[in-house]
Amino acid sequence: MSQASQTPIISESKLLSGLFQMLEPHLSTLDSFLLRQVSSFEEEIREYVEYCIDTGGKRIRPSLIFFSGWQGEGVVDQKLVKLAAVIETIHLATLVHDDIMDGADIRRSRLTVAKKDGNATAVLLGDALFSHAVYLATQFPTSEVSEKVAIAMRNVCTGEILQTMQRGDPDIDLATYRRVIDLKTAELFSIACFLGARLAERDQPYVEAAGNFGRHLGIAYQIYDDLTDLIGSEEKIGKTLGTDIATGKATLPVILLRDRLPTAEATLLRDTLAGKNEADISMWQSKLAELGVIDTVREAILQEVQLARGAITAYNGNEDADLLYTISELLWNQVEALQSDRARS
Repeated sequence: MSQASQTPIISESKLLSGLFQMLEPHLSTLDSFLLRQVSSFEEEIREYVEYCIDTGGKRIRPSLIFFSGWQGEGVVDQKLVKLAAVIETIHLATLVHDDIMDGADIRRSRLTVAKKDGNATAVLLGDALFSHAVYLATQFPTSEVSEKVAIAMRNVCTGEILQTMQRGDPDIDLATYRRVIDLKTAELFSIACFLGARLAERDQPYVEAAGNFGRHLGIAYQIYDDLTDLIGSEEKIGKTLGTDIATGKATLPVILLRDRLPTAEATLLRDTLAGKNEADISMWQSKLAELGVIDTVREAILQEVQLARGAITAYNGNEDADLLYTISELLWNQVEALQSDRARS
């Protein structure tokens, strides 16, 4: 029996409703805080900033912050709200830039900034959001927050640079892929959990454990996101899919597929990644299932989820650690739902 088949599946709707109920006052306060930030920007660009700071996102990173430093249902810590605003603003800035590089038209079921207002505006708007996140980070009484945030931002940008430099390279290996997603995605997950616990004045071992949980969960989430690009539903996911192969981005499912294909088909995929021909996404989708790639990717996600859970095992029974565990359960349910949707289509 595979590891995946041993993992209990809880109703996703039950998890979502329970988590949303617990987080509703926190996320509502965060949304209000973020919307108030629009007036901090120069008048000429406020409409663009407001377009980015919508309230329709998943808010995964803020949720990790609130749960890492959980202080009881209904107790909203303003320090955690401000930290959540910092991390979410950085995340929004990366999305604005990602959509340029991916040539994506849709994000959160509406036009991307790049598609609506052009690449030049999108680049500078992302920069403005990054700058404001740094400004908010300097307002904490301890310099640790701004220091950790600055390093995280640098690492995220480094990951994006590495990924950009490697676009079109059909021979990316797994170690390089792992390095990129650790920097560009797992870093923010880790710092969200680490600083959430730190600002809630948890002891150092738990702070470190929470940071490790976030790093592994972030890796799992990015692998999941890469899988959705190939087998997800654009209607359900709410963003442009199928862009990775088309833009020469070698993700885990693409790398595994490349290495399992017969020589002639592997050469065709390499040529597609190198931009020598157009991507036939439907053909590659069928090959993913045919060669067992989807199952291998699911196992890779589960392995990272289990590593995340292992990081906080010593704190089982603590409400904050149990809530983080529930977040990991929700991610795994999304992976299973993705597979179920694929089977029905």
